Amino acid sequence: MTSPIFERYHVLVVPGWQNSGPEHWQSRWQDAHPAWQRLQQADWLTPSRADWVATLDAAVRAADRPVLLVAHSLGCATTAHWAAQHPDSAARVAAAWLVAPADTERADAPPAVAGFAPLPRAPLPFASQIIASDNDPYCAAARADALARQWGSALTVLHAAGHINTDAGFGPWPEGLAALADWLATLPLAQP
Repeated sequence: MTSPIFERYHVLVVPGWQNSGPEHWQSRWQDAHPAWQRLQQADWLTPSRADWVATLDAAVRAADRPVLLVAHSLGCATTAHWAAQHPDSAARVAAAWLVAPADTERADAPPAVAGFAPLPRAPLPFASQIIASDNDPYCAAARADALARQWGSALTVLHAAGHINTDAGFGPWPEGLAALADWLATLPLAQP
């Protein structure tokens, strides 16, 4: 069962590095909500921060309703960089659901994501919620907490949820979708 609250928004699904496969919660949620739009990057394997930010900006500018960003991993970093670089477009975003943000500054970050470091430190200009895990190999819980404080995001930390992806057992993830709907119900609806 889906919540009618999602109909208020132009929902943009913002995958991370290598995209989200068909069993990933982002893909499963999008399958259940055909009106949702997936951000399509030109190169999923060797991401360019400038290109990924530009793609997100174009999609937000084309939206006809307040935008809800549903981001995962490097998609969270893309969202933060975009908001810092495009405050005029960011005004069109009502909220961002930022799941398992990738810490592109960690010592063992893959070279492919190095162009997304350093991460912006400024508060995001829209409501945001970070969903992190206490054992995410790509972002320590303490780092997720620091990002939440810097970005002005609410923070939820899941226990032993890994990178909150298919490998960690997050396929349909109905609890996540319900939590998103509940959180949205607490927010005022922004105007595009």
